[in-house]
Amino acid sequence: MLKSSLLLAALLLPVFSAANAEDYKAGDLLVSDPWSQELPPNAPTVAAYFVIHNTGATPDRLLSADTPLAETAQLHEHVMQGDLMKMQQVPSVAVPAKGELTFAPMAYHVMLLGIKDRSLLADGKQFPLTLTFEKAGKLEVEVSVQKVPPMAAHAHKHAQ
Repeated sequence: MLKSSLLLAALLLPVFSAANAEDYKAGDLLVSDPWSQELPPNAPTVAAYFVIHNTGATPDRLLSADTPLAETAQLHEHVMQGDLMKMQQVPSVAVPAKGELTFAPMAYHVMLLGIKDRSLLADGKQFPLTLTFEKAGKLEVEVSVQKVPPMAAHAHKHAQ
């Protein structure tokens, strides 16, 4: 009995080791690596970023985001208009079937307006963010605030 329990534990170890503590699941969707940059002094807004993985055969849509940290959370994207990069609000964002969607600087992001507690936007802190999907429903994630964006580590992790 002990031998089979140890074997089962050994077989499951890679599965549990592969699961990141910063991964959140709702239906066929997995949201990984939610982060925000530390709020600079006098900055009125901040953005939240993450990656949405859809393992299902059906597309989904991110309809909205909400957090007690801000008066408003809006879905935004960056687009080129002529020679200028502009940010604009979008009503929703499609999450492709069997694909992923990255929210990152200069791409899709959740813009937080009307910050209520600036102390929660310091390096090492976390704040809750609720994402509402058309099919998967609501999913609450914990956004890690970081002084330095995790771009190099993030790119390496997803390149493997």
